[in-house]
Amino acid sequence: MSRLKELFARKNKRVLNVYCTAGFPELNSTISVMQALEANGANIIELGMPYSDPLADGPVIQASGNIALANGMTIKVLFEQLHDLRKTVSVPVILMGYMNPVLQYGFENFCREAAAVGVDGLILPDLPEHEYETEFGAIIKKYGLDFIFLVTPETSDERLRKLDTLSTGFLYAVSSSATTGSDKDFNAVEKYLLRLQEMNLSNPVLVGFGIKDRETFESASKYSNGAIIGTAFIKALEQSKDLALSVKQFLGDIL
Repeated sequence: MSRLKELFARKNKRVLNVYCTAGFPELNSTISVMQALEANGANIIELGMPYSDPLADGPVIQASGNIALANGMTIKVLFEQLHDLRKTVSVPVILMGYMNPVLQYGFENFCREAAAVGVDGLILPDLPEHEYETEFGAIIKKYGLDFIFLVTPETSDERLRKLDTLSTGFLYAVSSSATTGSDKDFNAVEKYLLRLQEMNLSNPVLVGFGIKDRETFESASKYSNGAIIGTAFIKALEQSKDLALSVKQFLGDIL
């Protein structure tokens, strides 16, 4: 059983997935931040691979990616940093990024190395469903990685069901069609999540975009299996003088 399946079998409500940018705030912060997240209650870690043209990321996450790139973060450096990941981190880890740098690295090489260091799954928002089905999905499955598709309030029921059959691990329910970090009307979000709940999808659903505090985490979790926090956490790291303490305080205010 994969780490994600095992997690959702054990805990299917209020699952907290926290996004952090690899190589931010310092190049060698990656593992320290991940260890602090697990120690303070994060159930899943979504590790962002910085890229110069991140379509779905708001300004805060974009800025963190630019800092990480300036620090020297690359996919090669990231895999070196993650070499001993499973000696100190046991929660599921997902790599989130964009196709361009992954293709430059070599898609199969990327999947092979991700699996070898103990990564559990991938989120690649600009990998189209057709290309996943015809070319890349088989490689992802070959290395035992989960693949998570994103859905939005505008996604039709037919397409939702299709993406649910293709996804493994969970479905990423984007709370609106904006970029990460923008404020949301959670009444509208709740109607959308209720619609997803009533569809009896085969994957657990985690809600992302606009989750920033205990109130929004609880609202998102009411009609789903949990939520994803990114921008608010990156902001907390931006202002941090003590990483471990900042992570503890941030998650203490959410959980």
